[in-house]
Formats: sequence, structure tokens, C-alpha cells
Amino acid sequence: MTGQVAFRALVEDEARELFASLPDPTAALLGRSLLGRPYTTVAEGGEYRPEWTWVALRDGGVVARAAFWGGPDDTGPVVLDWFDFTDADAAAELLRRAPFRCEYELMLPPDWREREDVRAAAEARIEAARAAGYALLVERHRYLWTPECGLPERPGRLEFRPVPDGGEGDGAVLDALRRIHSVTLDVHARRAIAEGGVEQAAQEELDFFRWCPSPRSWWRLAYAPGGALVGLQVPARNPSGPCVGFIGVVPEQRGHGYAYDLLVECTHRLVAEGADRIAAATDVTNTPMAAHFSRAGYPVVQRRVCMG
Repeated sequence: MTGQVAFRALVEDEARELFASLPDPTAALLGRSLLGRPYTTVAEGGEYRPEWTWVALRDGGVVARAAFWGGPDDTGPVVLDWFDFTDADAAAELLRRAPFRCEYELMLPPDWREREDVRAAAEARIEAARAAGYALLVERHRYLWTPECGLPERPGRLEFRPVPDGGEGDGAVLDALRRIHSVTLDVHARRAIAEGGVEQAAQEELDFFRWCPSPRSWWRLAYAPGGALVGLQVPARNPSGPCVGFIGVVPEQRGHGYAYDLLVECTHRLVAEGADRIAAATDVTNTPMAAHFSRAGYPVVQRRVCMG
């Protein structure tokens, strides 16, 4: 290849046209339609900001692109969810030069390993991200419930109580989260624990609940008939729509399938609030939770490879 490569952010009047000019036929293979966020800028009514979108240009043509995303009130991006290229070296350098370092979520169809063309496209992106200093964190199932999946019947074994407002409620939620994360299969929580202990993992979850624009009044603590705490379920709405925000059972109550009860209650709450699509996710390695999603009628529609 000839010509020097220039790296820069986009500006509004060129953003969508220049971003879409990358001639990358493999992008369509990777389940992009399931993201639900086409590349449209905030000024155009979309969710992307040109100043958070970086491109590598050779002779005026785009050879790599990276779009970072954040919620409407975020002062910085929270995830990298577009990363495409025709030049892997330029792509790695683009990630090195971009002034953001967010987790990279590579969206893939569920059978990506069985399809040679999709696997090659995915592995090329993973290797380019690795060359830029990213490391594989975890692969996750992404689910999407719709009314056609059927509304699972409530088991009726637990009592669900609203979380009190203010500091009392925060304390109760943090206490539940500390207990839940004291023994956990969730890779993101385990990373937080490695960095700053169970307290950091609990606080990160609470911060996420607050970040979601859905009301606090949806959160529920779950109790067994004798009054013992079983866990916490948080129906939520993120900027893309309704989602299962959190499902967690305290260690001493595990082994009874209570996570299924929490998931069913979460689903009913979101449907009662008008949801006709509910997104959810869990680590591929979290086989107990994956089994609960399957039993509740949540189909796997995507895999997400997370790198940080």
C-alpha cells in the first residue's frame, strides 16, 4: 500500500457519509443489525458523536474506523462497538491513537465459530484489537425476548419488595450486591473484585442501575417465605430499550433455582411497563444463568466478545 495514513476524529458535516464509505463487505456478516444503533449522529437524531468517532485515512479514503458510544448524559464514551477496517495495521494504530480506552464489544451471530467467513472476519478484528493492547475478557450470550416467546408463569415461591428510597435503599442494595458478588461467576464482577474488592464490584453495579434512565421504583429485593433475603432483580431500560438489568442470588440461597424466579419476575415487570422486546445477556461460562434464560424462553440472538 502507498500513501501516509492520517488518524483523526470526524466532524458533523462529514460524519455519516465518511463513516459509511469504508468498503468492508465483512461488516454485514457480524450481526450488526442486532445492535439496534445504526451509525447516525446525535445531531441527526441518532446516538453517535462525531468527536467520539475516529477514522484512519489513506489518500483521502477510509481504511479503518472506530465508533465509541456513550449514553446521552455521558461526558465520555463507555464502549467501542464499531471497529472495521481494510488495513489491520492501520486499524491497530487507530485504536492506539484514539484518546479513549473503552471496552470493545464485538457483536457476532450465535454460530460465528461454525461459519468460516464470519469466523475469519471476527478473528481479524480480535487480532487487530490485541495488537492495540486490548485483551480478551469474556464472551457473552445476548438474548432478546419478544411476546412470541411466551410469558413464563411466575413460580410464586418468593416475595418481591420494592427498594426503599434514599440512603436506606442504597444500603440495602449494596449489602445484597456485596453478598451476591462474594461468590460469583460473572467475569466483569470478578475483574472489579480483583481491582478493588467486593465493594468496588457492588458500587459498579449500583452505578449502572442509576445510569439507566428507568425508575428506581422497578427494583426489587426478593425474600423467602421465612423472611430471609434471596437476592435482587433489577428490570431496567437502557438507552436502547428495556433490558434485564441485574439478576443475583445470595450464596446461601443458591441451589434452589431462585435465579429463574427473579428472571421471571423481572420479565413480568417489564411487560407490565409496556415492553415488547427485552434484551438480556450473560457470560457463556455462566451455565446456570444461561439455563435459566433458556427455560424462561429467552432465545440467544447474538454473541458478544468483550475485550478490554
